[in-house]
Amino acid sequence: MTDAPVDVILVDERDGEIGRCEKLLAHEQGVLHRAVSVFLFDAQGQWLVQQRAHGKYHSGGLWSNAACTHPRSGESLEEAVRRAAREELGAELADLSAAFPFLYRAEVGNGLVEHEYDHVFTARLAGPLAPVAAEVTAVRWRPLDALRDEVAAAPATFTPWFRMLLPLVAAHRAAASGPPAA
Repeated sequence: MTDAPVDVILVDERDGEIGRCEKLLAHEQGVLHRAVSVFLFDAQGQWLVQQRAHGKYHSGGLWSNAACTHPRSGESLEEAVRRAAREELGAELADLSAAFPFLYRAEVGNGLVEHEYDHVFTARLAGPLAPVAAEVTAVRWRPLDALRDEVAAAPATFTPWFRMLLPLVAAHRAAASGPPAA
């Protein structure tokens, strides 16, 4: 028995829905589609990064943000983020917050292109992690400075979208925390 093809929601550059396309075809053609990404943080401000399962059809074995997916028809962005956390990390989320939208295009190997209008969220875990082996090879918590150093030293070991989003999410978190106390 095989899984049915999964559709993604095609969008314009303002995230207006313009149609649907089978997921693999969207990545082969590099058409703009809707996505969600979540970055998870612990009480010490460390970032959760996951190593994508080696069997993924693109970016397998690369390190990336905590979870990401494509919203399904009729599914809210928040529902999609929570589903991604369950399906990839076996986890529930707390303090889920929309951070910002991010439009990008990146070649991801094997002739495939990620061209996404990505809705970026931040959250923390509401319980234990139980990574799903078909989705995630490993997870680890890293302080921001260590992550920056790792990306600078070995960028090819991280997904293209993570490399682009790391400084943006860091700046968003810094701005959200406000000015330092006097």
